[in-house]
Amino acid sequence: MPTRRFPVGAEVVPGGVHFRVWAPIRTTVEVLVENGPTAALEPEAGGYFSALVPGVAAGARYKFRLDGHASTHPDLASRFQPEGPHGPSQVIDPGAFRWTDHGWAGIAETGQVFYELHAGTFTPEGTWAAAAERLPDLVALGITAVEVMPVAEFPGEFGWGYDGVQIFAPTRLYGMPDDFRRFVDRAHAAGLGVILDVVYNHFGPSGNYAREYAPAFFSDRHKTDWGEPFNFDGPDSGPVREFFVANAGYWIDEYHLDGLRLDATHAVFDDSKEYVVTAIARRAREAGKGKLIYVVAENEPQDARLARPVEAGGSGVNALWNDDLHHACRVALSARNEGYFTDYLGNPQELVSAAKYGFLYQGQHYRWHNRRRGCAAFDLPPHRFVTFLENHDQVANSGRGLRVNQLTSPGKLRALTAYLLLGPGTPMLFQGQEWASTRPFLYFAAHEPDLARLVHEGRRSELKRFRSQSAPEVLAQVADPAAPDTFAHSKLDWTERAARGEWLTLHTDLLAVRRADPAFRPGVRLDGAVVSPTAFVLRYFVNGTDDRLLVVNLGRDLKLDPIPEPLLAPPDGAVRWDALWSSETPVYGGHGTAPVDTDDGWLIPGEAAVWLAGARE
Repeated sequence: MPTRRFPVGAEVVPGGVHFRVWAPIRTTVEVLVENGPTAALEPEAGGYFSALVPGVAAGARYKFRLDGHASTHPDLASRFQPEGPHGPSQVIDPGAFRWTDHGWAGIAETGQVFYELHAGTFTPEGTWAAAAERLPDLVALGITAVEVMPVAEFPGEFGWGYDGVQIFAPTRLYGMPDDFRRFVDRAHAAGLGVILDVVYNHFGPSGNYAREYAPAFFSDRHKTDWGEPFNFDGPDSGPVREFFVANAGYWIDEYHLDGLRLDATHAVFDDSKEYVVTAIARRAREAGKGKLIYVVAENEPQDARLARPVEAGGSGVNALWNDDLHHACRVALSARNEGYFTDYLGNPQELVSAAKYGFLYQGQHYRWHNRRRGCAAFDLPPHRFVTFLENHDQVANSGRGLRVNQLTSPGKLRALTAYLLLGPGTPMLFQGQEWASTRPFLYFAAHEPDLARLVHEGRRSELKRFRSQSAPEVLAQVADPAAPDTFAHSKLDWTERAARGEWLTLHTDLLAVRRADPAFRPGVRLDGAVVSPTAFVLRYFVNGTDDRLLVVNLGRDLKLDPIPEPLLAPPDGAVRWDALWSSETPVYGGHGTAPVDTDDGWLIPGEAAVWLAGARE
């Protein structure tokens, strides 16, 4: 057998193309090449079939015929589906692309600012080429890496990407595979990393041909809310594990990606001796060949073990999404703690604790689930928590896809944007957040009519969990995910960017502070305190004399006198605190900021955040 890069799929090799599939329930497998030969694949041990087919080259389209049946099927490990998931697969030669990023070293675990984008709605064109033209804007903003929502081939003409069915094939909707490579290459040239959201917990409901090859792909002992989970720990699970672990390495190797975001790892069930997420993270780093690779996990139960080193019993991922911080901020901004925000008050203590400890729930009872949530995470440094005020799920779950700027006052949003971007976690912005986009981000998925109807009803049913969205007249406004207008309305309007410059300037200035200020150097200690029912402070102990203080007040103007809180004492050698930055600066749409630390006590402006340093006279 020729030397292959990956265990399955079609690979260009000397003499032709080598095809290999795992189909343990089949006795014969043939490859049918359009305008080319039909060849029988030879059986191998373990249910594999393979053959070198001479005369076939990159660009050829093909399908497999199983046990001589009249129907044919695309390759589960297809590198490209030019006609969608039901059509023929296409041979791709990854070596044909000429990379220019040879000196790129990857992205480190610390110092990142992420930007989540959906390639189909990030620009009006919805292509990799158009998205690449906007990369300089992200660099100017202060972003260090983009996180791209899933791109594995899925059915229909638009979708979020979480219903992928051919996980080695970047969807045809945004361009050719080399267009994706070119996007990554241009990002690296601009100084931006790129990580990809991958879904290893389920296949989508349409275009999924895995059962035709191997029902053992799916587990009969675990369940998910989205479909059958994968078989990572049952009989014949070895090739299934190999398939997904290889996929993690594939994106790093063939697309030069800088890491992966692992979707819903709480639905990646595996009772094996080694958790498959551990193997996935390890393989991604091996594929980097010395380049720094960043792996972040979404985990709803907040299992901190994922982010611990493997030698300490963890899975070795770099970071975890911090939904707790988002939920507390969302309640603080909107004053509503309904639905899955039930267990949050949005008060200063929650915001201080989220900054200091990451997860708020580390084993306490959680009413929304009626069970305990989380486990101890005190050992994880703050940068191992990815923090955000918006992401794709949270915007869409507002029912009408409203942005957070449409759910609160400008002053509160500016203040909590400062909390996010001057906080100790690893911040992430969602596309358009930097200019307070007014375009919604709705749930969209172009399924066939029967499935689309079920998805629409399911969406309405999910939103009933929120009291304010459960009324019939509200549910009637829930956009049909399969309607083309739902997708079109979710596209960013880049003309807003110039018209909403105060928000863009706010985000740009805050990220400039984050880059330059000594408070964000490694090893700086953080503490925090509540100073009123609506206000709190975070103190960064830089070196004893150059400390920083972030003061956040989500209520009305506040006067503190007396001030029996040591975190408010000026640093050694300083006579008071002076403002270096304020969310109430007029250029951001604010009303100006008077001195905060005065001889008449502390005067903290309402709905504002102020960044302070010690003053020496």
